[in-house]
Amino acid sequence: MKQTTLRAVVALGAIAALLPVAQPVSSGRVASLVRQLTLDEKLSFLHGIGDPRSLGQSGYLPGVPRLGIPEVRMADGAAGIRVSATATALPAPVMLASTFDQTLAKRHGAVIGRDGRALKMDVLLGPTVGVIRQPYGGRNFESYSEDPLVSANTVAGHVQGVQSQGMIATVKHYAENNQEANRDGIDVTVGEQALHEIELPGFKAAVDAGAGSVMCAYNQVNGEPACGNSTLLRTILKEQWGFRGWVMSDWDATHSTDSLVKGLDMEMPEGVFLADKLKAAVLNGAVPMSAVDAAVTRILTQFDGFGLLDGKPRPTRDRAGAARVAQRVAEQGAVLLKNRANTLPLRGDGSIAVIGPTAKTPKVSGGGSGKGNPDHANAPVDTIRARAGGRTVTYAPGGDLFGTPIPASAVNPPLNSADDGTVTVPGQYYAGALTAPVDGDYRISIGATAPDQLVQLIVDDRNVIAGAYGLGDGELPTHLTKGPHKIVVIPITGPHKVRLGLVTPAETRQLIRSAAAAAKRATTAVVFVYDDESEGLDRPSLSLATYQDELVSEVAKANPRTVVVLNTGSSVAMPWLGQVKSVLDMYYPGQQGGEATAALLFGDAAPGGRLTQTFPLSEKQTPVAGDPRRYPGVGKRVDYGEGIEVGYRWYDAHGVKPLFPFGFGLTYTSFAYGGLAVVPDGRGGADAWLTVRNTGSRTGDAVPQVYLGPSPRVTEPQAVRSLAGYQKVTLRPGELRRLRIHLDAARFRYWDTTSHSWAVGAGVRDIFAGPSSADLPLHGRLNVR
Repeated sequence: MKQTTLRAVVALGAIAALLPVAQPVSSGRVASLVRQLTLDEKLSFLHGIGDPRSLGQSGYLPGVPRLGIPEVRMADGAAGIRVSATATALPAPVMLASTFDQTLAKRHGAVIGRDGRALKMDVLLGPTVGVIRQPYGGRNFESYSEDPLVSANTVAGHVQGVQSQGMIATVKHYAENNQEANRDGIDVTVGEQALHEIELPGFKAAVDAGAGSVMCAYNQVNGEPACGNSTLLRTILKEQWGFRGWVMSDWDATHSTDSLVKGLDMEMPEGVFLADKLKAAVLNGAVPMSAVDAAVTRILTQFDGFGLLDGKPRPTRDRAGAARVAQRVAEQGAVLLKNRANTLPLRGDGSIAVIGPTAKTPKVSGGGSGKGNPDHANAPVDTIRARAGGRTVTYAPGGDLFGTPIPASAVNPPLNSADDGTVTVPGQYYAGALTAPVDGDYRISIGATAPDQLVQLIVDDRNVIAGAYGLGDGELPTHLTKGPHKIVVIPITGPHKVRLGLVTPAETRQLIRSAAAAAKRATTAVVFVYDDESEGLDRPSLSLATYQDELVSEVAKANPRTVVVLNTGSSVAMPWLGQVKSVLDMYYPGQQGGEATAALLFGDAAPGGRLTQTFPLSEKQTPVAGDPRRYPGVGKRVDYGEGIEVGYRWYDAHGVKPLFPFGFGLTYTSFAYGGLAVVPDGRGGADAWLTVRNTGSRTGDAVPQVYLGPSPRVTEPQAVRSLAGYQKVTLRPGELRRLRIHLDAARFRYWDTTSHSWAVGAGVRDIFAGPSSADLPLHGRLNVR
């Protein structure tokens, strides 16, 4: 969803004359209601309005009380419902996908659905299913994977879970919304094959799982706005896939009144084009009433199917059960990237130095509409201390998230500062200069002073938003040269009093020295590092924010027995990887992240996750490196010139070794694979049989993966290997299991750009199996007919 300061520029287009799209199948009840609605009442379903009794949600429809149609509220919720009240903060979707477990996806979705219904919400504005195309995306943490099969399986389970609780899921952002940089100003040029094989399978899986709504994206796709793209909305979604729900726009992403006849059904959050302008177009005959009736029917049919028209009772929250799910997902989604000399789990009675600001102030989730308002979140240092028993656990921050208040004299013109460190912004905004006393890496932060406040900080054209909607403080790590720098402070909503903080390079150096000293005195050092992914902006690089690489390096020099815990949403650079013993990727682990981290560090649970995205060896070795046309775009256009070579497909095709490959993940035991046999299933698919043995001394989870090679008879571009199936299995020490991994018929098809349809990739095809995309010891063949 769009934040207030990031609204798209919209323009009215000409009304198009298009063939009628397939009509939704409605009940007699819905048909009767539509006949009774006045034109104004019909239009009230086709756009949102402000909620007179807002609960802190994102969208609202007023309903029609005279016909018993209730008001409807819509809330964001990538990892937990985002309203004024607290709700369960679950692990980030990318961590959920890393479990490679569709059952857990259902449980994750069910928690959100139940919380949402209990908190008086009806429609979930999620999940986000667009593919992770490049590593800089600000919403990569909200997405699932670079692989369409993992994305499809995860979203299908999640949608089923959400909707099992009576809440309508809205799958977003359809389609090719794979970056935040200029997201509402770019035209994505993508080939037909890449569109169908890489981006769309997740959306198709959500439709097949029964998703009630689809949200179209900000960007254009091949020259047409996604929210007015007849190919995407009418031809593919409604005609080819048979989608019977409704299409809503992303916030302020509607561009014209004729979007209604191109496949859009609802404009959010308010009616710029589908209110008075649409009424005029209907009355003058430019838009047929049948198009209005079809959209209203789609919407009311979903309301009816989910019991909203019957006043279906709302559940109460199950806080304890939801917390258990949150912790289970965090443990099963955590990815152990390195574990030299079996440093983890922690053993013995040695002392532990816990280091890093997010060990004390937990990193629960990413920013923007994907961030909620958690019920609670215990600090990892506290959960580690509680679990450590008699061991000595010390803490050193190693960095400062907010810093000391910026004095009035540090900016010109001066700001009116109070004794409590807050400053008052005169007028609508403050624009001035912040003087850096020396060259160096600074951290500038902004914080709200009221629950309903939303504030923005811009330094040298880089920005961060903080405050309302559970965003908390916002911090902007930036390198400043000595001298003045442009600073803008904007109180978007709420009072004009804000908190401004600053951490200087000298303060950071002292914090690092203190952390290294604490590490030197301990048996083991556990360093927590983080990044700040958020809606609205992409990451400027793959590096951790400013001082953190130096922090890890200095701690590792002081104590070679150093463990790094990542609280990051996507791939990150690790220049210190060779210096540390272990790396545990905890992503953004939700409100139970502290408990899950402690359980994993001490071996009460074993990491069960596998990477759903490739970690590149360097910024020069990614699918979009060195070509601004591919990212972030040139002249308001992004060229998806890599075609189907997204993620591991690109690394395989170009022989580039990643830092960590797709599908990779260690645990506290080891596995051996063997006995691959592949047999047709008689329905166009196949079954891959293989054995997995736990060769270690602990119970653990294996995720055997099966990859399919190219067809010798296909002239379209093909992947060197593509994931065709996988299965998660828990094995006891020494246990041997023979597994059947089904490869459905769709895995053997490709998009034929000549016939514009799916076709079978026939011929003898290689089958590979193993623990990751780069470790495939088993090989077989299958003759595909």
